[in-house]
Amino acid sequence: MKTISRILILSAFILFLSTSSNASNLITAPIVNGDALECGGDAKEYEATIQLVRVKVKDESPAKEKGDEPAFTNPVMYAQIKKQATTRQLYAEKLAEEGVVKKDEADAINDEMHRLLEDSFQAANSYKSNQADFLQGAWSDMESADQKDEARRGATGLSDETFKAVGDALTSIPEDFNIHSKLKRFIAARKKMFETGEGFDWSTGEALAFGSLVKDGFDVRLSGQDCGRGTFSQRHAKMYDQTDGHIYQPLQNVSHDQARFEVHDSPLSEFAVVGYEYGYSLAEPKCLTLWEAQFGDFVNGAQTIIDQFISSGETKWMRMSGLVMLLPHGYEGQGPEHSSCHPERFLDLSAEDNWQVVNATTPANYFHALRRQMVRSFRKPLIMLTPKSLLRHKMCVSPASMMTGDSTFHRILWDDAELDGKLNKPKDIKRVVLCTGKVYYDLFQAREEEKIKDVVILRLEQLYPFAKNALADELKKYPKADVVWCQEEPENTGYWHFVDRRIEESLTLAKHKAGRPSYVGRIAAASPATGSASKHKAEQESLINDALIVKKKK
Repeated sequence: MKTISRILILSAFILFLSTSSNASNLITAPIVNGDALECGGDAKEYEATIQLVRVKVKDESPAKEKGDEPAFTNPVMYAQIKKQATTRQLYAEKLAEEGVVKKDEADAINDEMHRLLEDSFQAANSYKSNQADFLQGAWSDMESADQKDEARRGATGLSDETFKAVGDALTSIPEDFNIHSKLKRFIAARKKMFETGEGFDWSTGEALAFGSLVKDGFDVRLSGQDCGRGTFSQRHAKMYDQTDGHIYQPLQNVSHDQARFEVHDSPLSEFAVVGYEYGYSLAEPKCLTLWEAQFGDFVNGAQTIIDQFISSGETKWMRMSGLVMLLPHGYEGQGPEHSSCHPERFLDLSAEDNWQVVNATTPANYFHALRRQMVRSFRKPLIMLTPKSLLRHKMCVSPASMMTGDSTFHRILWDDAELDGKLNKPKDIKRVVLCTGKVYYDLFQAREEEKIKDVVILRLEQLYPFAKNALADELKKYPKADVVWCQEEPENTGYWHFVDRRIEESLTLAKHKAGRPSYVGRIAAASPATGSASKHKAEQESLINDALIVKKKK
């Protein structure tokens, strides 16, 4: 009690002062002087029952910046600091007065600690890092990525048994659960997909990936604002009883021995949540850790975490991470704050095989991209641009056959019309339009309406690492065609400045006559998108027509 009284008296006094600890007044937390070491220990026990802030106001260390002199900007305070004894000196004097230790003994302890620190500092100069040192403990089953294996797909297709087990879990709701009427239709639609093996939409492909992973023994952890429901009401990983509000999660009921499936509706604080999830991914290599932005535009709130940790953590500290960032992206007339996750920023940071940047256009390819995060023997962050309008687009569906058996992820996707035999023969194709993301479907539909047969559209599903050899093989098929890159984003954003030279390199490998690609898209702009719906529509029609060489009607 004497110790607690001492803390309370000191706290009450300090709370009236104007100090750096004033922020703690917001939560009425007691404050302890950092120089009172034993009070700090007592405070730790006290902290278990009452919120407490421990404050140590101390001088800047000149070692922080060798050219810095704190007296330049705060001479009075630092003159006073120089007169004060250090915390160690104060505590040594206290112990000497109490007869616990003699002054020369305290000095000897101090000298020994300095010697140990100096020896460690000198040893650091000759230390050579070894990546194997970091592949221990939970990471002992991992290995460094083989950069010679360009595709690195992994065995991501499902067995019939797993496909059925996950399907049953996703379409079975307890009889006593009072489900929302709209979700009854949602479940019925999924049931039809699993029965027919056709028409799998985006959210079902995702759920199939999650369910198969927990069945295989991998944890799945998803966080983000409203991620349980999904920003666009597409996911419904958590369902709420309409009578008493209790929650049912289908993916927690795949099998009796499954791994954990967690969904956390987190605050809209990108910096904090992304930082936490990155740290979680470092500690749990066998957990598919995902963070979903409410809109991709909001990822800029986590830019510090992206720059300092996610993009460069493996290079700087040899620490792998399998974190997945789901970033809703696409130009649909929703204005400058709800259109772009700024993919150019991620591509600008892409180097040394540091992560993967993917803009998948089919549920099946999304499914495989998620599963390969876990089934491969190494970990890389995945920057996944996800759709909005494609979530319910009638063309954006996949058959079960594209997610089972030997099916796998494709870095480049074909033209669906070419598969159906609706286009001219490859030697008669006049133009190859390369693109990524939602714009493929806009181009496809416009070409159908205009009955154009001499233009082929190829999708780059994975932008980094860039599949230059695979693209060269595709371009060889169209020897007489010119090549253009089409994007919805303004020219100074999006992908153009990243893919331009890389496509040129693929054309060179293919010995193609085109030489270099041409650009088709919005002009450079300071804002990522217009706020005018009519202007958006006009811009979109113009870039689609330019890409397909559609003549304007008089």
